[in-house]
Amino acid sequence: MHLQGRHQALRYTRSLSFDRGHRFQRVVTIAAGASPTARLTQTASMEQQSAGPTRKLENLNFDNLTLRSLPIDPVVGGPIRQVEGACFSRVQPTPLANPQLVVASPEALALLDIDPSEISRPDFPAFFSGNRLLPGSEPAAHCYCGYQFGLFSGQLGDGAAMYLGEVVNSAGERWELQLKGAGKTPYSRQADGRKVLRSSLREFLCSEAMYHLGIPTTRAGSCVTSDSRVVRDVHYSGNPILERCTVVSRIAPTFLRFGSFEIFKPVDPMTGRRGSSAGLESALLPPLLHHVIRTYFPDIWAAHGGEV
Repeated sequence: MHLQGRHQALRYTRSLSFDRGHRFQRVVTIAAGASPTARLTQTASMEQQSAGPTRKLENLNFDNLTLRSLPIDPVVGGPIRQVEGACFSRVQPTPLANPQLVVASPEALALLDIDPSEISRPDFPAFFSGNRLLPGSEPAAHCYCGYQFGLFSGQLGDGAAMYLGEVVNSAGERWELQLKGAGKTPYSRQADGRKVLRSSLREFLCSEAMYHLGIPTTRAGSCVTSDSRVVRDVHYSGNPILERCTVVSRIAPTFLRFGSFEIFKPVDPMTGRRGSSAGLESALLPPLLHHVIRTYFPDIWAAHGGEV
């Protein structure tokens, strides 16, 4: 890990004791400043960065094909609700107090053609917390359905994540950029749309570690914390505490999933729940199916002459 500026390498040692007296010691080296919320910037050598041209944050090549191709909820933002006849709902991130960069992955951000020097900008945390919108981005929350604990739960959706858009980079690759923890959406249910520092750091570190282990995964571009707080009962023990609201930026070819198609599921005999757009297949399924095949399986699309 290469460190920039005044950041120092700190060795954090955590010892875990087991019943038989054995002790496991984990040593982690991190880039750190003087305080827990100081900027922590993980950088990579220039040789590891994309060889293609790089861009400033204001000039990213947003395309947003998914949002242009699929039905959108006519209600912008609004209350938590069941959304019928749409694959996305337009939303706006909820601003955070004093967003501060914790860590960033220049290698992951290079997928969007972001120049590594942009990470040092004073307004980088504002853009990657949702306090400011990247030019060309169009925040939206995806409507999908799915299963929890082995049973169909009906509508789930992006309760804490927000689609910002899709960037087509200099190599012609399409990457979707998403903020997780940026506030409430119509799919937040009983939650507050926020994530906290400890879980966000876990996601950032695990995403990048899995990628470098060769395991297919989403990439983590950044982790931004703040002075805004939410209440969390960490151990579910009845002792809630205030924790820092934190936002992770996630990057993947797409965040569409099997659950994107389960919005058409009829009433489930076990739970009595149905997909949020059950019965509307004739209007919604063709554009969803065509977009997925044409964009992500072009060989299948070409083999059938666009008749799928």
